[in-house]
Amino acid sequence: MYYVVYGPLYLLSLLPLKVLYLFSDIAYFIIYYIIGYRRKVVHHNLSIAFPSKSEAERKAIAKKFYQSFADSFIETIKAFSAGEEFIRKHFTGDFSVFDELHKKGVQKVQLHSGHNFNWEYANLSIPLHLVYPLLTVYMPITSKIFDRMFYKMRAKTGAILLSATNLRAEILPHRNKNYVIALVADQNPGDPNNAFWVNFFNHPTPFVRAPESGARRGNIPVVFCFFIKENRGYYRILFQLAEENPSATQAGDLTKRYADFLQWSIEQQPENWLWSHRRWKWEWKEEYGKIIV
Repeated sequence: MYYVVYGPLYLLSLLPLKVLYLFSDIAYFIIYYIIGYRRKVVHHNLSIAFPSKSEAERKAIAKKFYQSFADSFIETIKAFSAGEEFIRKHFTGDFSVFDELHKKGVQKVQLHSGHNFNWEYANLSIPLHLVYPLLTVYMPITSKIFDRMFYKMRAKTGAILLSATNLRAEILPHRNKNYVIALVADQNPGDPNNAFWVNFFNHPTPFVRAPESGARRGNIPVVFCFFIKENRGYYRILFQLAEENPSATQAGDLTKRYADFLQWSIEQQPENWLWSHRRWKWEWKEEYGKIIV
């Protein structure tokens, strides 16, 4: 069954991106105009993030988001057959921050990203440029067939994949090695009572504790990043060294810095963030603790 699903997708991925984008245009029309996939969630999120924008302006962002969403899906299919030359051409950046940390003798680095398109290309590109091995924390897909397909694609340029559902066990073999570990840090926490609450787009928002807690506990330098869509199918990654000495920071400080950085990056290209997830499904209560400012 695996090859029955994978075979046609692989053959489809052999088509040039310009041809594949015709499928993306069709998918966008169906998702936005016919199905209306999570359209209420998207517009609700945009109303929270950009209350000063008019309804027409937010609708324009939403449409561009769905176009980027469809493009990202098609670009991911292309990644099944894309080689190193393609990845280097379509996803670029200045990776010198890691060279400098390596020269200082830093053994481990945390890389905090968000759900900006195209994170699949980022995962394929980064290992080609790092002086460190890349560990990528990922969420397994429920379907075993698709999980196998995506695992193969995501690991083909050297990323070492660690399941988020079994992270403690899977990271143990790497505990005495050098690495950069990539964490998508804008996830919605499962328990709002076990989260750092910060103002994100002027709205109390919970962020998962694990990325900061791990950095402070191991005194692992933290680098923030986000992806800029320069053209259809072409991306550039920007890095910011957030903290070299996390153990000296106060609890919640790094998370607040990350939330500010994430908000700034979203404001650069609002259509390039995943607005379809319910980022503000939790409302703050006093029992959750103070809001970090």
